[in-house]
Amino acid sequence: MKHLLSAKDLSHDEVVMVLDTAEAMAATQRQAVKKLPTLRGKTVVNLFFEDSTRTRLSFEAAAKRLSADVINFSAKGSSLSKGESLKDTAQTLQAMGADAVVVRHSASGAAHLLAHAGWIDAPVLNAGDGTHQHPTQSLLDAMTLRRWYDPTSPGGADGSPAPRGRDLAGARVIIVGDVLHSRVARSNVDMLAALGAEVTLVAPPTLLPVGMENWPCAVSYDLDASIAELRPDAVMMLRVQRERMSAAGGGFFPSPAEYARAYGLDLARRRAMPDHAIVMHPGPMNRGLEITAEAADDPRSRIIEQVGNGVSVRMAALYLLLADEGNQL
Repeated sequence: MKHLLSAKDLSHDEVVMVLDTAEAMAATQRQAVKKLPTLRGKTVVNLFFEDSTRTRLSFEAAAKRLSADVINFSAKGSSLSKGESLKDTAQTLQAMGADAVVVRHSASGAAHLLAHAGWIDAPVLNAGDGTHQHPTQSLLDAMTLRRWYDPTSPGGADGSPAPRGRDLAGARVIIVGDVLHSRVARSNVDMLAALGAEVTLVAPPTLLPVGMENWPCAVSYDLDASIAELRPDAVMMLRVQRERMSAAGGGFFPSPAEYARAYGLDLARRRAMPDHAIVMHPGPMNRGLEITAEAADDPRSRIIEQVGNGVSVRMAALYLLLADEGNQL
């Protein structure tokens, strides 16, 4: 595989390989000298058409810790704001000698177009395209869950690196919220199901996409019933994407207070979860809407750990796609 565009593109064994490599990368980050010479002389371009904090900084940190040179390209203030096409931008990057392009775009399919249109001869890593896919987010979520899910112990693991080859067979994961607009939800359903997890999506009917019959997951409209019946190992809250709702005309739920009451994770719902269950969120969080401050900062919250694991996963992806000794995807 030359590119990383979708969670669906990775087989079970490839996912496990990426996660095992990410654990090895995480181990290097605990050393006194965090930088590796693996990608010295390579140039990674972060091509971001949408605003981002965690994803862009995470990819930048990952590339720099592998000793690659990084060019951050933002649509704002560039020729794109003057009407330059994606094709012309890609050909400019090709002429500059980009060795890999990390792209984030508001249009679903933009990363696939960039990878396969013949405009650029370099690996493309999808950092989020519209409401379609966000594969490295699902990889870092899987890494986080794999560290805390221990099928041999009902009390859960301690967050130490997962044994090599570990998958998530039997893990019960509830993903809650704005599934309709969420590339994170789509990617996680594909990724976690490939690892053997049992995924349940919980949302109001208005925030579920049409045509979910073939998704490898269950669907519920009742968060409290799902927590009580499934006894999940993890509950992942999704950001309510109000900017996409406003563009579509709104009207997806009666009011923020109503949404929070029915689908928000508060301390009471956190306490209803099994003691070992972890809380996850891809960020940024709307505190007080899909999650309260008490639940976000609960001792079982792994939200900050997800951010750290993101650097390790993106180091692994860049290494496996770019390094001569690591090019195995």
